[in-house]
Amino acid sequence: MGPEEENNRWPPWLKPLLKEQFFGQCGIHTDSHKECNMYCLDCMDGPLCSLCVAPHKDQDHRAIQIRRSSYHDVIRVSEIQKYLDIASVQTYIINSAKVVFLNERPQPRPGKGVTNTCEVCDRSLLDSFRFCSLGCKIAGTSINFQRKKKHSPGTKRGQSASDSDASYSSSSSSHGRNSNKLPSFTPSTPPPTAANNRPAKRRKGIPHRAPMGGLTIDI
Repeated sequence: MGPEEENNRWPPWLKPLLKEQFFGQCGIHTDSHKECNMYCLDCMDGPLCSLCVAPHKDQDHRAIQIRRSSYHDVIRVSEIQKYLDIASVQTYIINSAKVVFLNERPQPRPGKGVTNTCEVCDRSLLDSFRFCSLGCKIAGTSINFQRKKKHSPGTKRGQSASDSDASYSSSSSSHGRNSNKLPSFTPSTPPPTAANNRPAKRRKGIPHRAPMGGLTIDI
């Protein structure tokens, strides 16, 4: 599949939609303090407020509404699935409505017991899904996409699995050679101390008296 064919896989409005910044104040209807949370799929002229989008609807243009959940943009499944295949993208229930997220939401560390994660940003998913958002689906199905290798829990950051295996093999073989030696129970020699390095003092001998028989006294 060439670059042109890959671009044709997606509607022309999808990538521009994912790059937009929604929920800003409308610069045209400043007095009404309207937020720009609408988007016209036919015109692709940026975020629109509810007043700006009215003429587009009058012309039967396809307009969708962007919503927000935890500071992330979402869209209702009932709106987007009419124009886009969202298979393999996990859906969520927010305010009693099923939605999908527009862009990725990286997760620092998956929770315990997680068996499935997003193929792009590693966010925890249910087992039946591959991607956490529309943006991750575009990236993860690209011909140039390469999924990041996951490190095992025992592998240090920056150390590949092969390095870890080699290190384990080396330590195991070393342990095997040492295990053939008989254990020694002789205590090791303590390191020399200042007292041991001090020259030994000569011990004084016991004084002896000279024998009286050899002593001459003149009077």
